[in-house]
Amino acid sequence: MDGLEVTGCTRCGDLVESRSQIVNGAGPEDADLLFVGEGPGATEDREGEPFVGRSGSVLDDHLRDVGLLREDVRITNCVRCRPPENRDPKKAELANCRGYLETEIVRLDPEVIVTLGKVPSEHLLERSVAVTKEAGTVEDARIGDTARRVLICLHPAATLYDRSQTDTFAETLETAAELAGLDGGGEGSGQARLDGFD
Repeated sequence: MDGLEVTGCTRCGDLVESRSQIVNGAGPEDADLLFVGEGPGATEDREGEPFVGRSGSVLDDHLRDVGLLREDVRITNCVRCRPPENRDPKKAELANCRGYLETEIVRLDPEVIVTLGKVPSEHLLERSVAVTKEAGTVEDARIGDTARRVLICLHPAATLYDRSQTDTFAETLETAAELAGLDGGGEGSGQARLDGFD
């Protein structure tokens, strides 16, 4: 996507120190669904693409279950550089990267933005979010000059640590597909596919 590849940002000292590369968003430039995570982890930092580790496998499986392919959606993060020891991004770091995220959202113009976890939910909605209670709810958020539909979703990793969250995660992705008009009529919740993560 033209102009969306951040190549040389040095705004955040800690993140510049800890990253091996900048991890830009991935997926089609006309995707109706945009998934927003917190920031790259170790695998993402190494491979240069968001959500390619264990959490990415969970996300891919659940996307397939609702009739979507990873290639059909765009995935990005609030910050594009790996925070040290996978800590949460600091407010200043989120603020430094906000312009890149907003540019990506404006250019993409998605039907729905799906926030994967607490940090992106709070960052885009600009309020405290109880993700486990609010997962599956849709709110309007002003991003730039436009109101955007934001769907609050658990982080895929939540299903690895707490199997009881799997149905909520699956249902939220079904809602995302429906809201974007992409419902492919997938089957099952993907529970069996998570068995390898014990």
